[in-house]
Amino acid sequence: MGEPSAAGRFGDFGGRFVPESLVPACQELEDAFRAAWVDPAFRAELDDLLHYYAGRPTPVTICRQLSKELGITLMLKREDLTHTGSHKINNVLGQALLAKRMGKRRFIAETGAGQHGVASATAAALLGLDCVVYMGEVDVHRQELNVFRMKLLGAEVISVTSGARTLKDAINDALRDWVASVETTYYCIGSVVGPHPYPFMVRQFQRVVGDEAREQCRELLGGSVPDFVVACVGGGSNAAGTFAGFADTDARLVGVEPEGGAANGRGIAGVVHGMRSNFLQDEAGQIEEAHSISAGLDYPGVGPEHAYLSAIGRATYESVGDAEVLDAFRRLSSTEGILPALEPAHALAWIFRACDSGEIPSGSTVLMTLSGRGDKDVAEIMEILG
Repeated sequence: MGEPSAAGRFGDFGGRFVPESLVPACQELEDAFRAAWVDPAFRAELDDLLHYYAGRPTPVTICRQLSKELGITLMLKREDLTHTGSHKINNVLGQALLAKRMGKRRFIAETGAGQHGVASATAAALLGLDCVVYMGEVDVHRQELNVFRMKLLGAEVISVTSGARTLKDAINDALRDWVASVETTYYCIGSVVGPHPYPFMVRQFQRVVGDEAREQCRELLGGSVPDFVVACVGGGSNAAGTFAGFADTDARLVGVEPEGGAANGRGIAGVVHGMRSNFLQDEAGQIEEAHSISAGLDYPGVGPEHAYLSAIGRATYESVGDAEVLDAFRRLSSTEGILPALEPAHALAWIFRACDSGEIPSGSTVLMTLSGRGDKDVAEIMEILG
């Protein structure tokens, strides 16, 4: 997983499809990121924050009970143990430092499950930035705890009432805000989506997950890498960061999407949110609404690098249904004492299915990124299960 082309493309995907007024802003952002990424002082400050503030490196945990039941070695990369409870903090700390470096004091973000919003509010509070978070009205209701956390951290949360009132619509409103206030505002996108340089930049901030996991797995596995590396995919930042650490190995990379939002599985190439990628579309080319039990995967597209990895066959993309996800949530909780967020429970659900079918052979080593903890989802699951 290397650099995109000069035009910001991964093969046929990616690019920069934005209003004329945002072209200079995207170029300014790319120039600022590239300069910061090779600046030892910037990297040292980011590394210090990731270590002393966010709690990195996160461990890799072997699931001993499930491994015995499944006949494999199942390892979890524990992003649920970071400050704020998910992988989102890795990217946000990087972008918040970049915003400060660029002199942008207003920090806006979109969020679905609320974890990116919480991370954005956290970083803004830490670095003295004004924070505004856009969140679909549907997600505001199903993630009330995270909304309250964002407000406690000093962020303004704007409930988006247009469209399906979910993540796609939150991104739309955040982009409109950025167009109107680009001189003073930094837009912190939470996934590997959007116009170039966001998909590349976010992947670079998240690759700490894969780089750490590769070294940890080598220690656990006596110098080898896992047979399978699995992560959930909505926009796909945790998967992109994880895959970056293993793309040059023989590990099979598997992204797991929700059945109701499987953009790589049944999407069509199109241009939305400033990028060319795979999106759920009807026969007239209109974007269809995605459905997932997890607000963080409720997105009708996928990051362009994932579309590229799928097209060249380097990664495969599977999908699972809500019932499988709930079963995986309960099974990990009751056997290992770990409450996963509903998002990574998708990845675990596929692992269970693949072990049962033999697609993951007995004796395999499997690494899964546990991208977030399940505290945020407990109230919703109680409601679903009655």
